[in-house]
Amino acid sequence: MSARQPGLLNNYLSFSLVDGPGNRFVLFLQGCNFNCDVCHNPYTISLCDGCQVCIPVCPEDALSPGPNIALSVDLKACTDCDICVEECPSDSTPLARLVTVDEMLDAIRPTHAFLSGITVSGGEATQQAEFVFDLFTAIKADPELSHLTTFIDSNGAASQEVWEMLTPVTDGVMLDLKALDPETHLQMTKQPNTEVLASIKHLAKINKLYEVRLIMIPGANDSEEELARTGEWLKEVDPNVPLKIIGFRKHGTRPQAEHFEEPTPDHMHEIGTHFEDTGFTDVLVI
Repeated sequence: MSARQPGLLNNYLSFSLVDGPGNRFVLFLQGCNFNCDVCHNPYTISLCDGCQVCIPVCPEDALSPGPNIALSVDLKACTDCDICVEECPSDSTPLARLVTVDEMLDAIRPTHAFLSGITVSGGEATQQAEFVFDLFTAIKADPELSHLTTFIDSNGAASQEVWEMLTPVTDGVMLDLKALDPETHLQMTKQPNTEVLASIKHLAKINKLYEVRLIMIPGANDSEEELARTGEWLKEVDPNVPLKIIGFRKHGTRPQAEHFEEPTPDHMHEIGTHFEDTGFTDVLVI
């Protein structure tokens, strides 16, 4: 059997109730192919380029130049104060680390009886598809862990070939649709939405699309025309797909998101009602 692919991990949560169904172990992988203005995990976007800006500001002297490009981290000295993350000019972190599948299985195993499943998020999980495949394959083959469902939280910008590799060992995909309109999507993410729309269609067709998430940003992607076109397009793909309508919040975003407004509760209710009136029966507004 070939060696399992390591993954570049930003962090993980042993328990989460908001990253898929039930109580889940969540891995946040480092690196994303989008550059969203409203990203709530901006420090997971880029890979550390070894610029060393963070070394002198570390209060524990836990950082030092690495042997190649990335920095070395003294994990015993690091207190997770996140000062290095705040100082990083590249939307990255020196604390991301390579992990093996076996290391993650060892982290999952102590609490597996209390878990419903595993979710791999990011960054963008499909950017490290081989690691995700190896991890999910190992979970499915492990008698102690095989009861855990395997989910991916994705922006959808992945090829059909990637999905064909991942879906045999994946129970569900939670997929973000930032905007149906190509120009709006390009402005919001700096990337086209061609693969996103194709992913939604493909995953719905093979019954792996667990939910579509729509983040609502007043003045950016919430016009009546955009909502109407989005509802009709999604209904044509799958009228039964669960929708999660998420109101934009400024907390945790980058400075460039400050000019966006947060939607009011009344506005979010109106958006949810719109999709219900379009024919969707499973609509959650948060």
